[in-house]
Amino acid sequence: MEAKEAVALAAAGIVRSQNLPGDTIPRKFRAAVSARGPRVAMRQKELGIWEEVTWTELGAHVGHIAQAMVADGFEPGDTASILSNTRREWTYADYGILCAGGISSGIYPTDAASQVEYLLADSDSSIVFVEDEEQLDKVLEVRSRLPKLRRIVVFDMEGLAQVDDPQVISLQAFEQVGIGHASKNPGELDRRIDHRQPDDVAILVYTSGTTGRPKGAMITHRNLCYVMEHYAPELAQGEDDDKMAFLPLCHVAERMFGQFLSLQFGARLNYVENPETVAENVREIAPTVMLAVPRVWEKFYSAIQIAVREATPLQRRAYAFALAIGYRVADLRLAGRPVPALLALANRLLRFFVLDNIRRVIGVHRARYGVTGAAPISPELLRWFAALGVDIYEVWGMTETTGGGTVNLPGKRRLGTVGPASPFNEIRISSEGEILVRGPNVIKGYLNLPEKTREAIDEEGWLHTGDVGSIDADGFVKITDRMKDIIITAGGKNVTPSEIENELKFSPYVTDAVVVGDRRPYLTCLVMIDHENVERFAQEHAVPFSNFASLCRAAEVQALIQAEIDRVNGRFARVEQIKKFRLIEFKLTAEDEELTPTMKLKRKLVNEKYADLIGSMYSS
Repeated sequence: MEAKEAVALAAAGIVRSQNLPGDTIPRKFRAAVSARGPRVAMRQKELGIWEEVTWTELGAHVGHIAQAMVADGFEPGDTASILSNTRREWTYADYGILCAGGISSGIYPTDAASQVEYLLADSDSSIVFVEDEEQLDKVLEVRSRLPKLRRIVVFDMEGLAQVDDPQVISLQAFEQVGIGHASKNPGELDRRIDHRQPDDVAILVYTSGTTGRPKGAMITHRNLCYVMEHYAPELAQGEDDDKMAFLPLCHVAERMFGQFLSLQFGARLNYVENPETVAENVREIAPTVMLAVPRVWEKFYSAIQIAVREATPLQRRAYAFALAIGYRVADLRLAGRPVPALLALANRLLRFFVLDNIRRVIGVHRARYGVTGAAPISPELLRWFAALGVDIYEVWGMTETTGGGTVNLPGKRRLGTVGPASPFNEIRISSEGEILVRGPNVIKGYLNLPEKTREAIDEEGWLHTGDVGSIDADGFVKITDRMKDIIITAGGKNVTPSEIENELKFSPYVTDAVVVGDRRPYLTCLVMIDHENVERFAQEHAVPFSNFASLCRAAEVQALIQAEIDRVNGRFARVEQIKKFRLIEFKLTAEDEELTPTMKLKRKLVNEKYADLIGSMYSS
């Protein structure tokens, strides 16, 4: 262990495994199971109880699955897919595929049957693991057009007891096949693990496909292992840490930060019950290290803002005073300046008597740090968490950089930026203002799309990210927007919509927003309200409504959002101010095409789908 890392770990009091040996994921997995044996690898809630799985037990499940795949005719270099929400069986299958010498491809559980068909066909998957009856139905609907698919393995057989289909088998029965095959073929699993090489493709991560068919990013074992081994020691995690797994595992963020970094360093991974129970499960788990997309951090903030408004006058004053002291301390720390002893003492006392209660309400009272990425976040939101005593470090990366790219670190953090380049890659800005990345973390290319690969990665190895940004004199990178999202108004003014949108999303009443105005005389905005908080506002103010649409149309709600927009407008120049807005009158979920899997509005699709609504803001 390097001296820098050892010092960082000692300062944090972290028990961390020595750097895990192995130049492929299966070899690292074999080493982890051997070294950690009886230690807890993961937990998942079953019938109200958090069940523990040790590394030995995890190794057994993975070995049985890999052996069953071999028995089923799965060859090294073949691909298998996983169609499921985030749960421990997803990880069993993922490692099982890799240990069988295969390529693992994830499919979002919200994808329609037609999308599932495309992804299974494009990846040439011969086996697909599905979560339950709902996901099985999607595959059965399209399997007649998938001649290479020969096996469907089901995690949860509830409601499927009467299924009699030669292609369909439960995970439990599949593992039994593996046990039988292992007894007759000792040493086969080790042979498979030793077969794959660092430059072989390990996983396929499909882009969201907002501008056409999804592209399968080919991520190699070398890509993954390099990022894992060069993870910042300043953000240490180890065998005594608890993490949460709730983002989609087919997204590179959860796969890398959640699953693979837990493999590298031994942190316990706790799988939430379902996406709707995240807030409750955070309080139960009280993670010590937490990754979340901005929308989750925004929801925590919104919940506290509403709770404070409902508190007693004394409680509100205590919160305001404690937070004011917290802000003073946070601002000094962020500026790299010392905190006076008396102020530090006051902050500790107020944190103990007031702010710790706020942190417990959220469930982050044990958190040593948080990480945010996958979308822009308001600097003011990060400052609020810092005032609470929870440091959240913004990072930037993408599928094509294996999740790595830039990172803010303790003592080297600047709000409003995504930090300096990670030590394992170079970053520069092109003459057009595009962010370029080069390093061992850049993917091999796109599956079956050599032309798209050449467009994205030039002859010198630079990945053209499509993000616009800048690098300051200290090396901090600021992402301004996507190249295709920059707005140029009819008056020729360049506007970065994400900055305005981030300020709007800081409101407890706004979940998301899309600023419009390209080649138009002024800016307008489509707003997706926070249903729970706006509904509570309506009830408290006796605003009548019968459904989501009528709630959006209520004059009082319109005035509420207008006030939030007025607040944000005050932060920007006149040409950057929103002149009109409309509310999206449909409650959108992950199943709706307007949202990405990480719950962001798709700008291009929203502009197309709501063209008439947008037009109404310019008709006069």
